[in-house]
Amino acid sequence: MAVDVERVTRPEGGFIARVTIANERRLNSLNRALMGEFLAAMAALAAEPGLRLAILTGAGGRAFVGGADIDELAGLDRASARDFITLVHRCCDSCRRLPVPAIARIEGYALGAGLELAAACDLRVASPDSHFGMPEVRIGIPSVVEAALLPRLVGAGRARNLVLTGETIDAPTALAWGLVDAVGDPDAEVERLAAPILDSGPHAIRIQKALVLDWEDAPSTGAAVQRGIDRFVEAYDTDEPHRMAAARLAAMRARKPR
Repeated sequence: MAVDVERVTRPEGGFIARVTIANERRLNSLNRALMGEFLAAMAALAAEPGLRLAILTGAGGRAFVGGADIDELAGLDRASARDFITLVHRCCDSCRRLPVPAIARIEGYALGAGLELAAACDLRVASPDSHFGMPEVRIGIPSVVEAALLPRLVGAGRARNLVLTGETIDAPTALAWGLVDAVGDPDAEVERLAAPILDSGPHAIRIQKALVLDWEDAPSTGAAVQRGIDRFVEAYDTDEPHRMAAARLAAMRARKPR
């Protein structure tokens, strides 16, 4: 299997999924077969009501994902290019639209389609030796699909820098630009970011993830605000707000000096 899914059961219920892309010999590059496996794994996870969080990583420590498979890119023509790049987009979109938060755990290179996959996740952590780039122009193709997320993450000017020069940046630069949320020991940083998510209401987290996508896709600020009102009402479809608010009030009263 080129895509491994490990499930870690939570004591309070539900599970965390660790999704590992394993094509170490090719820096975990994405080929058609691997992308098919990835899409199937992500679809299965998306259908699991007990899923709390997904962690996406690459095997071997040398790369998160080193890009799309260059042999397959070299063999494309007009008849096959659309299907191939649409497959890349579907992989990225499966992370972006996963109903729970997805954290990209990055070691080594995140290039091209690999950086797009990371950008499609909700949060990104990187080891100090990580490098990031969009080198497609150097092999005669543009950076496309989820490269469109980069201006929101790093700003239009820095996004232009990445896609027009094809040069890589290191982890400290990625952190300064806002491309990643943390640099350090990747497992420790994943745990730090995951903890408050897992302490929050599972239903609320799913609604918040959906609302973030609503904000990004809404045609206007007014439409985004209205969608937020709808999502707020949706939170009361379960007893989670009453239960968690009551627990918080009880804790506050217990701490209050008598």
